[in-house]
Amino acid sequence: MREFKNKKAEKNFHIIKTFEAGLSLTGNEIKSIRAGKINFIDSYATIKDGEAWLHSLHISHYDKGFYQEYNPRRSRKLLLHKHQIKRLLRKVKEKSYTLIPVRLYINEDGYAKIELALAKGKKKYEKRFKIKKREDQKRMDRYSR
Repeated sequence: MREFKNKKAEKNFHIIKTFEAGLSLTGNEIKSIRAGKINFIDSYATIKDGEAWLHSLHISHYDKGFYQEYNPRRSRKLLLHKHQIKRLLRKVKEKSYTLIPVRLYINEDGYAKIELALAKGKKKYEKRFKIKKREDQKRMDRYSR
């Protein structure tokens, strides 16, 4: 099973809950994912007109593909049940959460799945506090030897 993680997700967000969704992809995109040509930078998900969409997920052009005009950051449809979409829409609206991709993987059946997270953005001081705490722990470990 091939797996790709969004390394910035835990650094920049408090992850509340995660869930799995399918992706609607073209043939060249799935081949490019299998080749590992994917980037999560600035990607996010939205819900519009009762459908979930993934925006700005960069899937590079497949070298041996047949498309000449290809947008690597196009919006891709997420495959979710209606009740899941309604629940997510309610959470995003009432508590101002953000939907971010945390992990993308190819399961045993060969389908690309994405793990989305309901998340709340961290403040700058929270990030600094975490860094300071980690540095203090390193310093204490160094002195205890």
